[in-house]
Amino acid sequence: MVGEVFVPDWVVPANVRALQTTRGGGVSRMPWASFNLGDHVGDDEAAVAANRRALRSRLPGEPCYLRQVHGIVAVDAGQDCISTEADAAFARRPGTVCVVMTADCLPVLLCDRRGSVVAAAHAGWRGLLDGVLESAVAAMAEDPDDLLAWLGPAIGPRCFEVGPEVRHAFVARNSSAIAAFAPTGPGKWLCDLYLLARQRLVRLGVRAISGGGSCTFSEADRFFSYRRDRTTGRTASLIWLESV
Repeated sequence: MVGEVFVPDWVVPANVRALQTTRGGGVSRMPWASFNLGDHVGDDEAAVAANRRALRSRLPGEPCYLRQVHGIVAVDAGQDCISTEADAAFARRPGTVCVVMTADCLPVLLCDRRGSVVAAAHAGWRGLLDGVLESAVAAMAEDPDDLLAWLGPAIGPRCFEVGPEVRHAFVARNSSAIAAFAPTGPGKWLCDLYLLARQRLVRLGVRAISGGGSCTFSEADRFFSYRRDRTTGRTASLIWLESV
């Protein structure tokens, strides 16, 4: 058992490493089958531990698992981050692994062009609205124009239906967000998380943005989806620096 992963498709410095897990290749049973990494979703603890060990074998160090709360706090993954309530982590020390876990929310990986700092952010719509990407970029303390971003697998724009309060909240913060919502029925809108994230990043000055082509809801063989299944697992998006 090794767990199925893939390498994000983006151009980054040679010492930047990243991985995205999928739902395949683990030991968890339905409804968490099979490479579930979340220890808070009702899965068997032994299965989660085995899946995490399989992931750890691919990494230079223990991942900095966060207690994600749909907030905007960004922490240093080089510190003791076990059980820390945060939704983003950054690292400047080689071998320190930043990770966020998702099952529809948008994972965003970031690095700078020099390969001196990396970050991972958990951007559900609440965190995205309140500024988790802004927190992650600020924590990296680099010129945003020198940053590179990858948008990992999230619920796609044809599947994420929201109410008018979500649309109003985003548009009230930034009128250009109206382009990320399409009416689908009385009081219902389809929401494009990927577009909202790109808009936020561009406003920050981050222009080199890759990814954003997956849909966790419709790609049931590859990804977990809370919106689709409710009781389900979590995939992980990871990034770290290698020693040069």
